[in-house]
Amino acid sequence: MASEPVTGTSLQVLRRLDSGPRGLTDAEAAARLAAHGDNVPPRPHTPSVLRRALRGLREPFTAVLLTLGLVSAFVASWGTATVILALVAVSCALRATGERRADRSLAALRELVAGTATVLRRTDDNAVPRAHEVPVTDLVPGDVVRLGPGDLVPADVRLLRSRGLTVRQDALTGESAPVPKAAADLPEPDTDSCLCFQGSAVVAGSATAVVVATGPHTRYAAAGRTPQPREPSAFDRSVHGIAWALVRFMLLTPPLVLMAGAAVRGRGLETLPFAVSVAVGLTPEMLPVIVTTCLARSAALLARTRRVVVRRLPALHDLGAIDVLCVDKTGTLTLDRPVVARSLGPDGRDDPEVLRWAAVSAWWTLQLTELPAPDALDEALLDLAEAVGEQYDGIAALPVAPGRRLATAVVAGRLGHHLLITKGAAEDVLERCELSATERQRLLALAAREAATGHRVLAVATADRPSRTRPYTPADERALAFRGLVTFHDELAPGAAESLRTLTDLGVQVHILTGDHPATATRVCRELGLDPAETRTAPTDSDEARSGAGTRGGGAGPFPGGGTVVVARCTPEDKARVVSGLRAAGHTVGFLGDGVNDVAALLAADVGIAPRAAAAVARESADVVLAEKDLTAIGHAVTAGRRSSANIAAYLRVTLSSNLGNVLAMLAAGLLLPFLPMLPVQVLAQNLCFDAAQLAFAHDRPAPVELRRPTVLRPPAFLRFITGFGMLNAVADLATFGVLALALDGPDALDDQAVFHSAWFTENLLTQALVMLLLRDGRRLARGGRPGPVGWAAALLAAVGLAVPPSPLGAALGMTALPPAYHLLLAAVLGLYALALTVAKVRRGV
Repeated sequence: MASEPVTGTSLQVLRRLDSGPRGLTDAEAAARLAAHGDNVPPRPHTPSVLRRALRGLREPFTAVLLTLGLVSAFVASWGTATVILALVAVSCALRATGERRADRSLAALRELVAGTATVLRRTDDNAVPRAHEVPVTDLVPGDVVRLGPGDLVPADVRLLRSRGLTVRQDALTGESAPVPKAAADLPEPDTDSCLCFQGSAVVAGSATAVVVATGPHTRYAAAGRTPQPREPSAFDRSVHGIAWALVRFMLLTPPLVLMAGAAVRGRGLETLPFAVSVAVGLTPEMLPVIVTTCLARSAALLARTRRVVVRRLPALHDLGAIDVLCVDKTGTLTLDRPVVARSLGPDGRDDPEVLRWAAVSAWWTLQLTELPAPDALDEALLDLAEAVGEQYDGIAALPVAPGRRLATAVVAGRLGHHLLITKGAAEDVLERCELSATERQRLLALAAREAATGHRVLAVATADRPSRTRPYTPADERALAFRGLVTFHDELAPGAAESLRTLTDLGVQVHILTGDHPATATRVCRELGLDPAETRTAPTDSDEARSGAGTRGGGAGPFPGGGTVVVARCTPEDKARVVSGLRAAGHTVGFLGDGVNDVAALLAADVGIAPRAAAAVARESADVVLAEKDLTAIGHAVTAGRRSSANIAAYLRVTLSSNLGNVLAMLAAGLLLPFLPMLPVQVLAQNLCFDAAQLAFAHDRPAPVELRRPTVLRPPAFLRFITGFGMLNAVADLATFGVLALALDGPDALDDQAVFHSAWFTENLLTQALVMLLLRDGRRLARGGRPGPVGWAAALLAAVGLAVPPSPLGAALGMTALPPAYHLLLAAVLGLYALALTVAKVRRGV
């Protein structure tokens, strides 16, 4: 674990650390702090804004745009090159600044969890040591610290003195049960029992310990240094699939245009700028900007209103796409604070006297020992019956200790007698009771039945003894009279039931991964209003193998197609296996974790989620950091992700179908016309107008129905959609071409290039406006609602298409005003196109 030696007696360890039981002087602590550095785990290097921006060039569409921009510059198409390269720069800058903002927000959250430790320090060698609070970051090896219930162990420490100390070190081991610790002044002590590690939490007892390792030398830091490669997320996989399908088509377009022009019309390299413009026309140039703007706006809103920090912008899209959320029970659905459920007599019936005796024992055990606070079960007893203990006079107490699962309080009983009240684990208490073997087995079965319902069980017994002055010892815990059982259940987290209903309404299936007994987790689910579809223990190897064969929403794998699933007795490795199995079955998975042991599952999930109070390495491994461990915040984040995803998907559907139709029409027209169907500068102007209108998608408001289910980009279905609507758009363009061919005057009708270019420019922008309106705002307008941002942008785009050709800008672009008759012909074509588009939309259920 640490570079400092921890073997040997306590005195030997103190000598090696050049310290003593009275702690360090202020001067020694300052010198060691300068030598060892702050007591903080090593944090990953934060890349600069420039490095983040350059990293954005690896995105498929961004790389394609960069390539097309360079090719445009190579063929001297400077306007196209300038616009494309500007879009690339804006996209990368937006993404880099958004991630930088997320890092700053996360740093602010870290400051909220900075803690202090109680340390013994002296002003000089002769001064009396005094205990005072110092920031955890200022601890150094050799410091003597004090620990009490509720404290987080601030560094790796060797125990010098302890009393009833138990700690939870689940942040390191994943074991939720408290672990007993004790000081051992032996040459070869058991290091597992006399050492406490940074990140552990003190459950009960108190201790004085010496710091043996800080910062990067602790076991906590070592556990988080193992590199964990992250698998591609759902967002990455879907975008890459669509991108490479389009890239293949774009790479084929310029050679096809050049070869067709040379073969049919005898045109060679002079068509190269047009060929590059056609390839650019297929590219959704605004995609990086739209994606980054959508995600950055939603991430900023979440950070401002919900204190949810999205550290990796694409993770917000993945949040919107999740259909399974894996959570722990304790701290998420329950408060890790037990409350009394029932008190039962030996006959299994309710008996309030049992609770009264248990409360008396808890009260005097706390008062007569030096425990600074009760443990969780004693606290639950005192919350319910605290005043009972004051009615008796306490004599002595035997607290819980390592290897001892019971406690006894001795109080004054009837005249001349003392009353021993023992409570603890049913097996240990019943072993000390005067019972027949048959009766003992019956009572053990009663305790087992209560435990099987998900309750924690505490047995209570008493003994009446003559009063005496000599001390009581564990040997006096014999010949007891069994009084009954007190059962406990975990208190439900406020708002957990409502949060679960919200997630269910969003179509998110909750999987509860817990180390507890299956019955305990099942009972909690039912108390929250959930009926688990399946409860099982952690998956076996055969389960893991079958999980890869499962299908989304089906029951082929080890997980059912819907409803809450409880997976009990989970180790950290089991959690990662469950998450990987769900992803292999086709699900998009979110995982909420907070310990070092959760890092593997956080990285295995599509979206890793951690609260701000989580272990530092868990926060650094997560994609999303919550202010609190709260499912409500996750519900808001899922909705924000779906809002962004719906806008991005709508943009892609509209843009790619329209672009594909235009490209197919241009390729056909290039073969049939004696001149270029549109000049490269006109293609650029058309793309700029459409790109400007498409910015409205980043600010649109999706319909509520779109937020009730995940928006997932599936390349095969998506490509079928854009192919179908793209062909419809190409038919409309070619119909316009036919109308123009018949309408132009003169024996050489197709020579009137300016009129043709102007008419097709107007028709292209009008069809694109129709696509935006009908495929996005159609339902809203049909219900009589007001147009959204996309509707207004479509209207503005149509106005630009009509106004540019007759304007001075149109003349500069080689266009001219159209006679009124041409507008009537275009209106007829557009009317038929709108009708066909509506029919196709209804048939596809868009």
